[in-house]
Amino acid sequence: MRPWLYLKSADLIAERPEGADEDVHYPEALVEAALEEYTSPGDLVLDPFAGFGTTLVVAERMGRRAVGVELLDERVDLIRGRLSGGGDVRVVQGDARNLSALVDGPVDLCMTSPPYMSATDHPENPLTAYETLDGDYVTYLAEIGDVFRQVAGLLRPSGHAVVNVANLEDDGFITPLAWDMGRVLCRHLSLRHETFLCWDELLPGLSADYCLTFRKD
Repeated sequence: MRPWLYLKSADLIAERPEGADEDVHYPEALVEAALEEYTSPGDLVLDPFAGFGTTLVVAERMGRRAVGVELLDERVDLIRGRLSGGGDVRVVQGDARNLSALVDGPVDLCMTSPPYMSATDHPENPLTAYETLDGDYVTYLAEIGDVFRQVAGLLRPSGHAVVNVANLEDDGFITPLAWDMGRVLCRHLSLRHETFLCWDELLPGLSADYCLTFRKD
């Protein structure tokens, strides 16, 4: 992928599915660029944090097979409603922390944007869809790391994981989430490339937005 990717906030708003949170900033153009770079038609794409289904929708459109894992029942239904049914694409309801029990490999590409957490004043736990108040930043990073340990086990040799993650800004305090998550993932995969996501208008709450590419060596 290129060292930077220009993105328009208007395009993001236009493609945002009904019911999606306003802070969702995972654009189809980013998924398209990653799938074009790291996969071929018929390859298997995994999104362990399927969210509103962007990875799966784009994968279906581009002729890739895909599987996503989503915690919330209502989002699983939403994703299924967004798919045309014309390809080998499915979504599994479950907790990404149990990924290896939910998905079979080998996977050619993991393409995802994990739920975010700031380092201070954030009791909501991202890995329970922000529905419990047991959030702890150190624990969150450790559990994200374990998810990607399982991703590494599912990836084929030389397969890639492309992760959209931002540094966060809140009331003048910066959480270097992209760097912290990159450090954790490097325990299981090799960091090979970073792409700066250049938005025409930086979205609220973000200090800087990135796409980190890892490989299973």
